[in-house]
Amino acid sequence: MRRLPDAASRGKSITMDLEGETVPAIEGEPVACSLIAAGESVLARSIKYHRARGPYCFSGACSHCLMRVDGLPNVYTCRVPARDGMKLERQNAYPSAKVDVFEAIDWFFPKGLDHHEMFAGVPVAEQVMAKVARQLAGLGLLPTAPAPERLPVETVRTRVAVVGAGAAGLAAAQVLAAQGLSFLLLERDSVLGGRLLAGVPEADAPPPPSEGLLAPERVRTRVTVIGLFDDEEGRFLAAVSEGTGEPRLVRVYAERFLLAPGGHPPMLPFENNDLPGVYASHAASLLVRRYGVAPETAALVGSGPELYALARLMTERGTKVVAVVDLKGPPPADAPAGAVRGSEPKAHGHNAVSGFSYQDASGRRVKVACDAVLVAVAPSPSFELARQGGAKVEYDEAREVFAVVADAEGRTEAADVYVAGDVRGGRSAAQAAADGRRAAEALAHSLTRAAVGGKS
Repeated sequence: MRRLPDAASRGKSITMDLEGETVPAIEGEPVACSLIAAGESVLARSIKYHRARGPYCFSGACSHCLMRVDGLPNVYTCRVPARDGMKLERQNAYPSAKVDVFEAIDWFFPKGLDHHEMFAGVPVAEQVMAKVARQLAGLGLLPTAPAPERLPVETVRTRVAVVGAGAAGLAAAQVLAAQGLSFLLLERDSVLGGRLLAGVPEADAPPPPSEGLLAPERVRTRVTVIGLFDDEEGRFLAAVSEGTGEPRLVRVYAERFLLAPGGHPPMLPFENNDLPGVYASHAASLLVRRYGVAPETAALVGSGPELYALARLMTERGTKVVAVVDLKGPPPADAPAGAVRGSEPKAHGHNAVSGFSYQDASGRRVKVACDAVLVAVAPSPSFELARQGGAKVEYDEAREVFAVVADAEGRTEAADVYVAGDVRGGRSAAQAAADGRRAAEALAHSLTRAAVGGKS
């Protein structure tokens, strides 16, 4: 990975401490972004086979970027802003993540290691193996200092709670604001816009949100919603707010909930798909568009419009795209030059990506050198919150994802839960925005009917 020429204008230059070595960074960008831009691709080791790990999704949906940060273990470095003097340590390795003696486990057991059955029934050996497994289990080491005292729980009441400030959530919030309804928009990122700002560009996407689009009191950023619950006071969202520094639990009670959390990047099943240097398309577009970090050479694999849009974006930003492999069909007529139909993808390298290969339509094995493999497939809907709230979830065979079941206006089986955008299945940004508007209008109508004594 490398910084693009205009990276210096993106923030203040600082340094962090990585196991005693000084690493350059840009203040406020994700720690993981600073590390890979500085050439540090291995951030940890996996807990069982001790394979090298580097960031994949940049959305907190995988565990590949977990590190010890300022004495606190298991921190998602893709979500933590870089700060001057921050102390970073890699996890799950001895004596170091770059040279880990426990990596031999992966060589000794190439077909997998099942410690539950190893030496089962063998006297003494069975007990020893169980003890060894317990010693090797766990993720990271205990913190160096006690946790700070918890801040008091904050309670907020509003008529409508909206989760997610991407295309769907923003469109919904604008409808609610226009109708004069009390609402609160919760977004876990530090800025509004979601993929409108950082996703793979889409030709018909709505414009990114402008400053002042919504009243400040109607929006909260850096808030992660963790559940939808019921108590004696009603239904509420449980959320963790980090907007003021220390984490704080917030309960948001509402009459209606409009859930637009989007989706998370899935992983394609192929050999060595866990190597550092394999990135989701969302991660690649985020890095290049928001933080000015991109690979020198990249191979792209996946399917659908996002694959080709990502190829164009990376080429425009100076990355040499050495392969574009569509796993589901022949490339469309407007596909970038060199795009092919292929199968059996494989990443090559030891502790980081150094190449990529695939089988072409003729059955020939093709291999290219690269420093990144970008996986471009439709996101998997983040349906968990809606399901917890009583919505039905079904497998969509056409899209090959589990998605929330809802009618055209976003109504679910839970009368107070509406959904919009990718949580319903693959949606373009324009479709997600239309979903958000329809759901907000239907939700507003249901509140009006309830206020005059009708059924919600």
